[in-house]
Amino acid sequence: MSPLQKIINWIPPLLEGAQITILLTITAVSAGLVLSLFLALGKMSKNKALSKFCSSYIFFFRGTPLLMQLYFIYYGLPQISPYLIINDRFLAAFIAFGLNSAAYCAEIIRAAIQSIDKGQFEASRALGLSYAKMMTLVVIPQSIRRLIPPVGNEFIMVLKDASLVSIIALTDITKATRSISSSSASALVYIPAMILYLIITAVFTFVFHKLEKRYSVY
Repeated sequence: MSPLQKIINWIPPLLEGAQITILLTITAVSAGLVLSLFLALGKMSKNKALSKFCSSYIFFFRGTPLLMQLYFIYYGLPQISPYLIINDRFLAAFIAFGLNSAAYCAEIIRAAIQSIDKGQFEASRALGLSYAKMMTLVVIPQSIRRLIPPVGNEFIMVLKDASLVSIIALTDITKATRSISSSSASALVYIPAMILYLIITAVFTFVFHKLEKRYSVY
């Protein structure tokens, strides 16, 4: 069989792995963004207990390797309690990546909020807006436009880090590539795999670039 024929045969399983990679990235970053908003607001809160808890969460997930977090959630939690067993590999990966992404996005959101001109806060107080209304109606809507470039970078980082899920036998692009390499005794499969990663990265980079051009304040 010629190298071209081999590559053609490898494409379907690689594309199936790409679906897992893309789905995991989109869902994990989306969940991370939702959680990160509460973490960012909590860290900036005047409530010391809440602020310390959110700061500790962010410090822990930013300060420890994602690989170890994934290992612990999938292999470590069941040893603590049988009720913590996660049999679904995708769910385990989603939890690990979502929690990790939330810590990074929280710092992005916090920086975006703090970059808003102080006059906006003063004007909101002068209008008699409560803290909750000030954040939801004035500050956060303006912050969203500043989030696009760093969130885009975080998305691309998670997309590439998704290759780590192969260690728990979740069939993403990397796991599919390794399986093909083992069964065919050929390392040439890494060429189309890397090209596939490049294509996916290029597509999402293009999307975020368009969003940045249209909405970003930078």
